[in-house]
Amino acid sequence: MAINFETTDPSKLLAAFKKAIDDGHVVTWSYDKDGDFTHTPDQWKHLAWLRPVIYTGRLTMNFIGNNKVNTSAAAYGVYHGRFIESMLTHCDKLFSTGSATAMPTNSDHITKAA
Repeated sequence: MAINFETTDPSKLLAAFKKAIDDGHVVTWSYDKDGDFTHTPDQWKHLAWLRPVIYTGRLTMNFIGNNKVNTSAAAYGVYHGRFIESMLTHCDKLFSTGSATAMPTNSDHITKAA
């Protein structure tokens, strides 16, 4: 359940999305001191985070579930779909393709509450 954005400059894409948040253009996402993103509507806030990883030619967002709640299919679906939607709306000129994996990758963290 990773999101991948194919881009010639993944650092620029990540910086542009953070700037869109900082400038108030993106109001449904925030990022913390570690650079992880969470969806801010009350229903979804802090259920998970998307952690950016920069590769050559690609920005990947890995899903990190909240250890205090079970990861639901709805939560990871919303996080993936709405993040791609926000990138398309605010940074579409900075990447060529955005896609989500259907199942978790080795770098995703799906949680089950203790």
